[in-house]
Amino acid sequence: MSEYRPDEGSFNVSDARIAIVVARWNGNITESLLNGAQRALVRHGVVEKDIDLFRVPGAFELPLACQRAARKGIYDAVIALGCVIRGGTPHFEYVCGETTRGIGEVALQENLPVAFGLLTTDNLEQAEERSADNNENKGEEAALTALEMISLFRQL
Repeated sequence: MSEYRPDEGSFNVSDARIAIVVARWNGNITESLLNGAQRALVRHGVVEKDIDLFRVPGAFELPLACQRAARKGIYDAVIALGCVIRGGTPHFEYVCGETTRGIGEVALQENLPVAFGLLTTDNLEQAEERSADNNENKGEEAALTALEMISLFRQL
């Protein structure tokens, strides 16, 4: 475990229905994030038939697809997965800022946990480190966040 990742919270929501929205851009990274998320969900008792996967072209499309999934009214949480790597233009800031804002807005507007699994890195090496098959996989972290929030919502 990371020294920054808390090891508390309840992930016991095996009957949960989850939507995962994953960007295809930087696909080698986002597929690793997806694998981490799926492993975490299954490890905590979510059956594969209760996990729906939706793909979008890039990170900027994540919020709208998350909103559509949330509005179906059948999911306990949505997990957004994507990767934006800094380049030499301001494009990075625009995409990261608006995607982050949009994902948060969906959660608040739809009153549904939307787990944030968007990597925003300076380079490919950082993205690879945060998506590897290890304890630092941010897809896994997003899945655990979704499960913990489902558990919390059931208590509220």
